[in-house]
Amino acid sequence: MAPQRDRRPGFSRRAQYGLFLGYVAAAAGALIAAALLLLSTFHPAAFAAARGVVREGTAPVSLGLRHVRDFLASGPAAVAEHFRTASENRRLRATLKQDATLVQRARLLARENARLRRLLEVRELPIQAVATARLVSSSASSTRRYAVLAAGYSQGVRSGQPVRGPEGLLGRVVETSANTARVVLLTDPDSVIPVRRTRDGLPAIASGRGDGFVDVRSANIANAPFLAGDIFVTSGIGGIYPPGIPVARVLQNARDTATSRVFAQPDRADYALVLQTFLPPLPPPPAFPASSASSPPAPAPDAAP
Repeated sequence: MAPQRDRRPGFSRRAQYGLFLGYVAAAAGALIAAALLLLSTFHPAAFAAARGVVREGTAPVSLGLRHVRDFLASGPAAVAEHFRTASENRRLRATLKQDATLVQRARLLARENARLRRLLEVRELPIQAVATARLVSSSASSTRRYAVLAAGYSQGVRSGQPVRGPEGLLGRVVETSANTARVVLLTDPDSVIPVRRTRDGLPAIASGRGDGFVDVRSANIANAPFLAGDIFVTSGIGGIYPPGIPVARVLQNARDTATSRVFAQPDRADYALVLQTFLPPLPPPPAFPASSASSPPAPAPDAAP
């Protein structure tokens, strides 16, 4: 029978110091974790401020690592793209010839639409951009889906503002610091977005699943049929998200609830656009003076005989 391996450091000073430092690091980590847990439980505002300070310090490091990863990942993609260019050009030329008639028809419809809008005097609210910033990081393994944006209240970013990428909607801002902002993604379980189907205008609700997908449910029809390939965009209901921003595409036929894939992927998006909320917040109700509410009503004048 083989003798047991002796795990004691023996008389080696280096091993003893290493073991001691390991114990010290483990104890310090446990104390820091306990302090942060108590702070988040009993003082959420101070914990949010501390988390903002940590984001401010780690944002440059994450941004540098993102640059290095993009540079290393762009090499094989560039070589593959070079070989795909010729076949893609041939396919695009053929598609361009086939779509010439459709383009002409679309131009006629656009002119007719503009003429009808002038007749009806329909006015659309302009969508204003607040800031354009780089996505520093995003959560991929946690059940909560957040992203960090390299722009904060110094650049005009405020909580509640929608955030979109080149492909579609990303989410909305929930927390800001001086130069960073925390964005809850539309795939988060707490995210609920009013949407509509592009082919018939069916109103629906897109709610996050926490696994990179969203569930789309009809807002006013029970057991509404969903077809694979149905596209949903923001409807503008609720006053937060401007209408017409792509949200998700249905994966397979379903009724009542359809699993859909979002268009905007935060792990592939480099930059994001922060927009103004679609409708401004309602003004507060007028405040009446307390004296008028507490004072008794004035007596009516005596009637003339």
